[in-house]
Amino acid sequence: MTRAALGFLVCLSLFGCRHQEAAGTAPHAPPPGLDAIDTRTPLPLLPMMANHQKQNMRDHLVAVQEIVQGLATNDYDAVEKAARRIGYSDEMGQMCTHMGAGAPGFTEQSIRFHHTADRIAEAARTRERAKVLDELGTTLQTCTACHAVWKQRVVDDLGDIGRAPGQRL
Repeated sequence: MTRAALGFLVCLSLFGCRHQEAAGTAPHAPPPGLDAIDTRTPLPLLPMMANHQKQNMRDHLVAVQEIVQGLATNDYDAVEKAARRIGYSDEMGQMCTHMGAGAPGFTEQSIRFHHTADRIAEAARTRERAKVLDELGTTLQTCTACHAVWKQRVVDDLGDIGRAPGQRL
């Protein structure tokens, strides 16, 4: 994404938040009608968790970029290192479990993603270019499948999980 496009999205995001605040809704509540258009399954997250998840997603994209760049230069050590960064670990599994606590199915899907990255690392370790590309394709399919199903829903507390955005008891 270009800096101009990123700047536009940031400005749009800031305008949207100010507009919502002026309308008396919470800054993180989606605009009216958005849930009717975006029918993906909500993943309820506290603001700090949502931010942490977005940072992780951005780092996953950097790792994919490093994998592609490593392949372009036949640097299999760089490919393996980048893939291991997004591969499965006990810590990663705990984080996925924590993030997915309010959305059945999310944890399993996110853990599958990390295991696909393990297969990229293994193929890089054995310097199997075609296998690295195949596993990278599988990993990217896992990414797009996850993003097709889930959307973040920022909640004020975990008691907000069953409520509609902006709804208070």
